[in-house]
Amino acid sequence: METTPLPLLERLWPRDNAQRLFVVFVVLLLTAGSAAALLEAPVLLALPLLVLGVAVLLVDWRWVYYLLLFCLAFSREIGLPGGLSMDVPSEPLMLVLLGCFGVSVVLGKTHVPARFWAHPLVIIMGLALLWSMVSSVFSVAPIKSVKYLLAKTWYIVPFVFVTLSIVRRPADVWRLAAFYVTGAVLTVLYTAARHATKGFSFDSINWAIQPFYINHVIYAVVAAMLVPYAFYAARDTAPGLKRTVWRTALLILVFGVLLSYTRASILSLPLAAGFYLIMRLRLTRLVLAGAAIAAASGAFYFMSQNNYMLYAPDFEKTIFNGHNFEKHLEATYKLQDVSGMERVYRWVAAARMISEKPITGSGPSTFYPEYKRYTVKSFRTYVSDNPEKSTTHNYFLLQLAEQGLPGFLLFVILFGTALVLVETLYHRSRSAQNRRVVLAAGLSLVVIVFHLLLNELVEVDKIGSFFYIALALLMRAEVWVEEEGKGELVKS
Repeated sequence: METTPLPLLERLWPRDNAQRLFVVFVVLLLTAGSAAALLEAPVLLALPLLVLGVAVLLVDWRWVYYLLLFCLAFSREIGLPGGLSMDVPSEPLMLVLLGCFGVSVVLGKTHVPARFWAHPLVIIMGLALLWSMVSSVFSVAPIKSVKYLLAKTWYIVPFVFVTLSIVRRPADVWRLAAFYVTGAVLTVLYTAARHATKGFSFDSINWAIQPFYINHVIYAVVAAMLVPYAFYAARDTAPGLKRTVWRTALLILVFGVLLSYTRASILSLPLAAGFYLIMRLRLTRLVLAGAAIAAASGAFYFMSQNNYMLYAPDFEKTIFNGHNFEKHLEATYKLQDVSGMERVYRWVAAARMISEKPITGSGPSTFYPEYKRYTVKSFRTYVSDNPEKSTTHNYFLLQLAEQGLPGFLLFVILFGTALVLVETLYHRSRSAQNRRVVLAAGLSLVVIVFHLLLNELVEVDKIGSFFYIALALLMRAEVWVEEEGKGELVKS
């Protein structure tokens, strides 16, 4: 018995969802192309790509997270109207990720366990954000403060909560680190190639890092804070090609730190090793208490009877040894380095701002140009005009000046709690894999916090991202360590 062939239309009709989606996309592409030609509006050609992008995001938006991590090393700040700025492409990707994560949570496709929402680190971050809102009410520049609040939201959600939802096991930590390390290593190799043309001279490093970094400090901090991840990823990887790649990345990152000629970054690596010993000896709480007492005593000494005036620099002797790194170091300890003394100039202004508004501060993101009204001419240097519009060069003083004592205390409690958690998890864990995650996140956090003594970096996308990621990883590691204990109870 002969079978009648299926009609042509029935044979061409797509038989599964993938084929149907493809047909819809082709029809949309042809329609948009025809409309663009007839209406002479080329912008309509972007419509199919937009629809395709939305469809991909609905299927799996996690790739945006990994793309964001890879792009961090290449992001650049661009100016916006009203004196504001945005880091591109990182901040637009953060906004996309914020939207995707929110929709996914509402639809029930993504779940962040309730224990994380009630975690002390999250509560402290929430209180700090709430206080920033209060401080913004009294801000001298409300628009800047509102932008700060919005930026904090699209920093915390992607780097804390999205990280918590994506990272489910220790291997996921090395995957996310690999994306940023890859981007950072590429920028180090690019910088080294340019720097070599100038003989790796001290005065050419800021030229060599362009266009990916504003200055050599941010370049050095990025390389330094990724060293712990590369080091422990290599140790956690079985012998073979992957371990060789991680070790190569580690050497490149250390090379980048050393040739950045950034004093704080070079010092931060042995300092992180020192914190490892402190943690091993269970001395973290004691060291944090000692640091707090020393800071309070120093502040009391300098502010009482205007003792800080005894350290005013000689304007004619504050210099920048741009051609000789050794002389640059010598000028540092002689208090004749212009960058160091310019920091003192800003710190004195910050202290005077704090004394005027000790509770609410001047408002988030308002230190520049507000501080200029509080400067002391005796501390002025050759670079005090500040054309780059930088702030205090000390994040703790910045918090005090902009958000008052409550904002400062909340930030200190946040990182103090995190460092104590690092020590606790390290000693509770019996798994080498979990310990490596704790050490990578903890030592990277130490590197960042140390740099905050001389720079304001938490709001810099390349660095603030891994500040918050480290906090998220510690919260995740806490769960893994608890599961270790449950497993041991079951076995016994």
